[in-house]
Amino acid sequence: MLSIAHSPDADDIFMFYALAFGWVNFPKPFTHHALDIETLNEQALKGTHAISAISFGLYPLIKDHYALLQPATSFGQGYGPKLVRRKDKPLKKNFKVALSGRYTTNALLFRLYYPQARVVYKNFLEIEKAVLSGEVDGGVLIHESILDFHPDLVVEKEIWEVWCELSGSHLPLPLGGMALRRSIPLTQAIHMQKALTQAIVIALKHQELLADMLLERHLVRVNKTHLNTYLSMYANENSCALSAEQMAGIDALFALGFKHGFYPEPITCQDHLIPDLYENLRFS
Repeated sequence: MLSIAHSPDADDIFMFYALAFGWVNFPKPFTHHALDIETLNEQALKGTHAISAISFGLYPLIKDHYALLQPATSFGQGYGPKLVRRKDKPLKKNFKVALSGRYTTNALLFRLYYPQARVVYKNFLEIEKAVLSGEVDGGVLIHESILDFHPDLVVEKEIWEVWCELSGSHLPLPLGGMALRRSIPLTQAIHMQKALTQAIVIALKHQELLADMLLERHLVRVNKTHLNTYLSMYANENSCALSAEQMAGIDALFALGFKHGFYPEPITCQDHLIPDLYENLRFS
């Protein structure tokens, strides 16, 4: 049975559950798993799941085994993860910081921008508490945590600002995407990508109903107001297929990572997408 994995944050849950609820037919029977993003990244390095949510910052390290999918992506555009600290504790150059995982996009950008910081990695749900307790001096909040954090915390730096400075652009900030194992036959992979796209289209069309179902089943960690706000940011019409501007953002991230030695070779997004024109050529 096919294994599909996604993160437990609200946008992934929203984009996936049209499939889980049977609103869209998927080409193969599947099991699905909701795991924190760094667990997903580490499992992708091992090839654990047939289809998996990943951080775009990881992708060049798994490109030989996974192709990038166009739907179910998350980008920041004027917003994104936030570096926070306690209001009463200004940061020094070598501050200790909690990040959500070595392979996350925000960790890549953070390490480039703050080379003297002392990094520790934690589950994203533990970061706010670690900053409040003084275990770390700062932490990068991701997912729904960016909407509602403790009033004793203040934003030191938006990762969106870091991205703009490092990339020299205002391109969309590539945060998370979906990857599909290359061992899956191409025609099946094309059908799977279409099903994922259709699931997002249907989810958006019936957003109110689906949101209520997720809230009633306690599948998301936020209230309805925050859920609607979060979905408007990360699960919207721009999540159905990659635009030219989004692909340029991904390429800029990959170029940054290669320039600073995070990746062994330069790659581009376009070269690692599923060639969906194959189906038309094959059956023409």
